[in-house]
Parts: sequence; C-alpha cells; structure tokens
Amino acid sequence: MALGGLRRHVGQFLTSSNELMAASLSAVSCADEVQEEAEGAGCRDDAAALRLKEVAMAAILVAAVLGVGLPLAGRKRRAMRTDSAAFLAAKAFAAGVILATGFVHMLHDAQQALSSPCLPASPWRRFPVPGFVAMVAALATLVLDFLATRFYEAKHRDEAARVKAAAAAALVATSSSASDEDITVVTVDAEDERKAPLLQTHCHGHSHGHGHGHGHGHSHSHGHELVQAEGSEGEVSAHVRSIVVSQILEMGIVSHSVIIGLSLGVSRSPCTIRPLVAALAFHQFFEGFALGGCIAQAQFKNLSAILMASFFAITTPAGIAAGAGLTTFYNPNSPRALVVEGILDSVSAGILIYMSLVDLIAADFLGGKVTGSLRQQVMAYIALFLGALSMSSLAIWA
Repeated sequence: MALGGLRRHVGQFLTSSNELMAASLSAVSCADEVQEEAEGAGCRDDAAALRLKEVAMAAILVAAVLGVGLPLAGRKRRAMRTDSAAFLAAKAFAAGVILATGFVHMLHDAQQALSSPCLPASPWRRFPVPGFVAMVAALATLVLDFLATRFYEAKHRDEAARVKAAAAAALVATSSSASDEDITVVTVDAEDERKAPLLQTHCHGHSHGHGHGHGHGHSHSHGHELVQAEGSEGEVSAHVRSIVVSQILEMGIVSHSVIIGLSLGVSRSPCTIRPLVAALAFHQFFEGFALGGCIAQAQFKNLSAILMASFFAITTPAGIAAGAGLTTFYNPNSPRALVVEGILDSVSAGILIYMSLVDLIAADFLGGKVTGSLRQQVMAYIALFLGALSMSSLAIWA
C-alpha cells in the first residue's frame, strides 16, 4: 500500500517536472504586449532597422579592430610598451569596463530575461538563478585557470629541459675543453623584460702556422650556441599567467559578444538599435584594448596574435548578421530564447567578473605592476574607476 502511494507521488512529481521544463523551453511566443514593449510601441520599421544594423556592424568592427590592435601594434613603441605608465593606465580603464560589463550589463540582462512573465514562476522567479549560475561560472573559471596554468608550466619545463640537454650535448661535441669563463649570460632587446635570458656559449679553437721569415698564419674557429635558459620560477609563472589570462579572457568576452550581436540583430526597432550603436562601439573598443594588452604581454607569435584579435573583432558583427537573418522566425521573447539568453548572460557575467577582479585588477594593482611615482599610481586608480563608471553609465542606453 505504501509502495503504491510512493509510486503515485513519484509519478506526479515527474509529470509536473516535465510540464515545467516543457513550459520553460517551449518556443511558443510570449504575450503580444511584451513583444510590443520590447520593440517599442510605434517604432517598428524593418527597413530602417536593417540600415542601422549595417551601420552598427561597420562601427563595431572598426572599434574592435582599433581596440585590440593598438596594444599589439604599439608593443615596440616606448609610450605603448606593456610596462609603460600610459599602457597600465589604459589597461586599468579597460579592466573597469569589463568589470562593469559583468556586474551592470550581463547580470542585469540575465535577471531581466529569467524573471520575465513569459517563464513559469518556479524555478525562475523563486530562486536567484542568474546569481547562482554566475557564481558557478566564476568557480569553474577558477578551476580552468588553475588547470591551464599547471599545463603550460609543465609544458614550459619540458621544453626548457630539452633545450638544456641539447645545449649540453652540443657543447660537449664542439669542445671538451670549454671552461666556465666561456659561458656567459647575455641580454637581448626583448618586448617583455620577463623573457628568459639567453645562454651564450663560446667555443674557441686555435691553429698556428709559422712560415719562412716573418710570415705568420693564425686561424680561429668560433662556435656560438644560443640557448634560452629556464629563468627564475617567477619569470616562468608570469609569462604562463599572461598566456592563460589572454585565452580565458577571450573566451568570456567572445561568449557575451555573440549574445549582444544576436540581441541587436533580431531587433526590428530603430528606437532600440540607434542608442546601442555608439554604446557597443565604445564597449568593444575598450574590451578589445584589455584583450590586446593581455595578448601583447603573453608574447604570442604574430600569426597566433592576429588570429585571436581577428576572432574577437568579428564576433559581434557576425552575431548581428546572424540575428538579422533569424529575424523572420526568431522571437527573442519566447520562453526557450529567454532561458538560453539568461543562462548564457549569467555564465558570461561570472567569467568576466572573475577575470576582471582576479586576473586584471588584482594582478596589476596588488601584484606589483602598478609601480612608479605616486602620481602614476593615482592615475591608474582614477582610470580604473573611470572605466567602471563610464561603462556603467551606458546602461542608460544599452
């Protein structure tokens, strides 16, 4: 008897759960008044909206290319070197932009999507899903950060061990009489002072021949072997951290850039799109600058740096184009679209908040990179707060 009652309760629970998920993921449109409110009553014009989307794609692409390209193109210029005061102040401003993007824009958009009346009250309005998902995403980013750092450190140690073994073998094969004085450490003009020094070995061989009279023959054979030394553990960790930070930051930025592009692309309201063009161009420029700075510090090869920069630059315009193509049959206020958008916005918020606080702000301001005169430090802090406040103020339009 008790077993039959238990089965009945389990069956009812499963039935209600299935109905809840079906309601949440249904593609059925929400109420017409919600759609009209989202598009702006009396401001729907497909032709004008399409023209504005084309303008937005061009403006955002140019802003993104300039933002991500400036730190990469200016790596060899004194004013824009990654250790200069101007670069650190600009990077601090960009870090503030990313922090505000996570807290003010992404979390707000996720909350707005998941608290829509188009979704059932349970669980979307009875539990703070956006904050929970953002927290899980931040913790997952921490784990990914840790694992990626360990992976690159192990890879670097293996490469350094192979180089040292090859250098030792070459040294023994070239000359067995080389003394300690023949091995010197020389510095090179590197883009980043944290790059490991070069170990230069000099091997000399002499042969003398004497002819008739004052004739004298003297020949030298010099063998030069340039080997990259492993460097200190701190230098290795700093370089590895730059690689990991640039890759995870790009993942977080690209994920929400796709969402932004799709949201703008599916809109049919010029009143909604028009203020977004300048706001998103500003947004993409400074996000690109932060990403470009991380790529520059990671010292990627030119091809890898160009690929990472290009992937970031085209993401939002590609999202806008995809959204424009889906306009005829995609309803952003359907329950399915709201759930997907809210979850992705929450994940992006968690990644961006973690990256901005831990890998950009704390790494620079508490890790010793913001050094120099008191004036330079104050300028970096002012730039950080200005970036956060500027991006936060864009929430009025975007």
